[in-house]
Amino acid sequence: MIVTKNIIVPGKHGKPILTDVFYKEDSLQKPVIIFCHGYKGFKDWGAWDLMAKKYADAGFFFIKFNFSFNGGTIEQPIDFPDLNAFGNNNYTKELDDLETIIDWICSLNEYKTEADINNINLIGHSRAGGIVTIKAEEDNRIKKVISLAGVCDFGKRTSTIGDLEQWKKDGVKYVLNGRTKQQMPHFYQFYEDFIQNEERLTVKRAVSNLNLPYLIVHGSGDTSVLVEEANNLHKWNSNSKLEIIEGANHVFDASHPWDKNELPKALNDASNNIIDFLNNET
Repeated sequence: MIVTKNIIVPGKHGKPILTDVFYKEDSLQKPVIIFCHGYKGFKDWGAWDLMAKKYADAGFFFIKFNFSFNGGTIEQPIDFPDLNAFGNNNYTKELDDLETIIDWICSLNEYKTEADINNINLIGHSRAGGIVTIKAEEDNRIKKVISLAGVCDFGKRTSTIGDLEQWKKDGVKYVLNGRTKQQMPHFYQFYEDFIQNEERLTVKRAVSNLNLPYLIVHGSGDTSVLVEEANNLHKWNSNSKLEIIEGANHVFDASHPWDKNELPKALNDASNNIIDFLNNET
């Protein structure tokens, strides 16, 4: 298996997009999966590498990347050494980053014998479940899309970060990262960007307009994004497929760091559902 880590892809907003690829080198063009991490996430979190290898073993060309403003750096792609970047992130920058990665794989000659750029599929975890759904609705290069513990609404999350008037006055609000104990900044531009782009960033609109195969995978024990959000996504698109992993939490029972050599059962089950969907769904 070929594993290439930390490829530097230039982003549209002045910061690089660190990218990993996983595939079996056999000169056969394989369906492409692009995986997007969620809020306070990064491409090297927990069991994501093991998950990537599972998809590569199953015959996919798997790409995962750090959003350019996720708070990581080239030197330290894990965790959040650049909190200023984190505070300047927003949904439209993440959509731009995803588009950049799609453009990158479509234009790169290096992988043309291994990656089938006519079969590009998106997986988004948590907040990125909304990002990939919006991008899939607006980009006809995407063939299938998967929401993995994905959110159904950006609006309520954007407006409830804190008191809006105080947020505007201070210019920043902070959210505690329970694992790293960092106070993670959200600059007021996050709210302004959402309001300026609210129609585009309405997940319900994107889901309702999807006309490609759409899979929703969620854990019944998810306390970060409740399973009711998955039910909403499913309700808004009558052609979607919903898979509930019984008892699974928001990260499908993985954690960071993950020092085991195999996936937790819940994440393995979720991945099997996704692989079956990508192989069999028409």
